[in-house]
Amino acid sequence: MEHTEHINSILRTLPDNPGVYQYFDAEGKIIYVGKAKNLKKRVSSYFNKDQHENGKTQVLVRKIEDIKYIIVDTELDALLLENNLIKKYQPRYNVLLKDDKTYPWICIKNERFPRVFTTRNIVKDGSTYFGPYANAKVMHTVLDLIKQLYTLRNCNLNLSNENIKAEKFKVCLEYHIGNCKAPCIGKESEDDYNKTITSIKEIVKGNVHSVARHLKDLLQQHVEKLEFEKAQHIKEKLDLLEKFQSKSTVVNPSINNVDVFSIVTDEKYGYVNFSKL
Repeated sequence: MEHTEHINSILRTLPDNPGVYQYFDAEGKIIYVGKAKNLKKRVSSYFNKDQHENGKTQVLVRKIEDIKYIIVDTELDALLLENNLIKKYQPRYNVLLKDDKTYPWICIKNERFPRVFTTRNIVKDGSTYFGPYANAKVMHTVLDLIKQLYTLRNCNLNLSNENIKAEKFKVCLEYHIGNCKAPCIGKESEDDYNKTITSIKEIVKGNVHSVARHLKDLLQQHVEKLEFEKAQHIKEKLDLLEKFQSKSTVVNPSINNVDVFSIVTDEKYGYVNFSKL
């Protein structure tokens, strides 16, 4: 199969890195998005055959007029980026990963005394979502850490100020076994609860160090007040944070139309990478 010089020049310069590739038609529209462990090998495989077993692929290749690619660090990053781009552009020749239920997210619900839970559906109600998590084990590791560090409600009660003042609720088993501080009856203030949510957001973003600094400050305060039992409780939380070494790529769905730069320098050279999202 013959290809344009433009396509051939791109094929010759493709890197051997993992990444995501995008195919464009004559009108400049994205018609396919794919991921690759090795961009050069994967993309070239589309063009080094005179005949493809899949008829759809054969038609796709004929329509490709331009190729763009994004280099990432790992195969997992490529998988996540492919997923997000397919959902955003809905390319004609992609038949997989169009459903928002593909990967789970961590949701911090937009409500008084927010719940934190997993979901595969993004509801545009002002809630904050972190993900998607291609590796569910990573996500559950994050959630397990949060559960061990903080006490959050898991009920779906309407904890409005009016309902709490009217004493419409009673404490449940979660309070008695120490998994909740009972904001439903006013035993935990909204301000204190929201401080916990702020720390949780930092952890989910991967910013564990800021949370650790906050806990160390609390630890020092308890020691100075000779509150050794409380200090030990904070110390246990710090130990959990130090053991937490999971790393995941997360994408905030509320972020769009941004320019992303990265700069790497050594003694002789400087490199700048630019991406427009």
